[in-house]
Amino acid sequence: MATAVAGALGLLWGWLWSERFWLPQNVSWADLEGPADGSGYPRARHILSVFPLAAGIFFVRRLFERFIAKPCARHVGILDSGPYQTQPNAILEKVFISITKYPDEKRLEGLSKQLDWDVRKIQCWFRHRRNQDKPPTLTKFCESMWRFTFYLCIFCYGIRFLWSSPWFWDTRQCWHSYPYQSLTSGLYYYYIMELAFYWSLMFSQFTDIKRKDFLIMFVHHLATIGLITFSYINNMVRVGTLVMCLHDASDFLLEAAKLANYAKYQRLCDTLFVIFGAVFVATRLGIYPFWVLNTTLFESWEMIGPYASWWFFNGLLLILQVLHVIWSYLIVRIAFKALIRGKVSKDDRSDVESSSEEEDVTTSTKSPCSSNSSNGANRVNGHMGGSYWAEE
Repeated sequence: MATAVAGALGLLWGWLWSERFWLPQNVSWADLEGPADGSGYPRARHILSVFPLAAGIFFVRRLFERFIAKPCARHVGILDSGPYQTQPNAILEKVFISITKYPDEKRLEGLSKQLDWDVRKIQCWFRHRRNQDKPPTLTKFCESMWRFTFYLCIFCYGIRFLWSSPWFWDTRQCWHSYPYQSLTSGLYYYYIMELAFYWSLMFSQFTDIKRKDFLIMFVHHLATIGLITFSYINNMVRVGTLVMCLHDASDFLLEAAKLANYAKYQRLCDTLFVIFGAVFVATRLGIYPFWVLNTTLFESWEMIGPYASWWFFNGLLLILQVLHVIWSYLIVRIAFKALIRGKVSKDDRSDVESSSEEEDVTTSTKSPCSSNSSNGANRVNGHMGGSYWAEE
């Protein structure tokens, strides 16, 4: 029995690392074992170093949020205050926990008779009870500030690294002498840091603000990790750096717009979001297909020819382009509404960061059923950040 299991595992391992899938014809893993100009080639075992680095990034993030982001939030007037606490009511709480958070008209009328409360008062209770579970603006500000800092730093590093790289100016260099392309220290650090960051997001997603698009973001992070890992193992790292830098170009702008939103700088928020939308569309619908896909589909076909993992890699990149088109349409629609109405409108896909769904949380001493809100930042909280824009 043990021999059969070992044999099955051996076959699975051999299939998983099949040279005919991963590498071009007449190339074997043994060919990539030796050094390349003293720098070596990418190896699958290098990926193991990502996990302790991801844990380190997660730890640094906690320190950053506590000692840097939180003081910055207080400096711009964001207070560490929770939502309004609803009036305790055992009957309504049981309905909220066990049955529904959004009672229909029939249930509202029944509760009104049972409690001798006005229907409007019950609606107000449920609204504020939902808001009570939502995170404070301070927490969201700290999360966005961390992402803004990382995205900006990694984008600056990527531009600095690629500026001196020949394939940045001539994409045909991505395939020259492939797969015998040496792995420089700068390229290694760039790749591993990006991969570790997305692994840290996978970890932190279970401790961060719980969003409606949790599953979508989980799948997105998993796909991103898979694409980066795949391109590293089969040494498509040169074109991989172009893809990563291109995607980082707009991410920090979105986080900056969210920071302005939380700080109640509405005009700055709208301006940054429109800039983000322009950069997103230009990079994802312009540069990406005519620069990146052109080299992965046509120049690589001409220089190295297709093979199994080549088809798989380009298939993933084409799927990514389809998503770019969808996201660009949604961003443009939101940006257009921002220009017309004077503020960013609600994201059509998911109210990812919303602190309220019908009404703002009242954090002052006003009545819980007051129609006014003392937290104006919450009015557009997250209306600009969809599932992909928040964590690409």
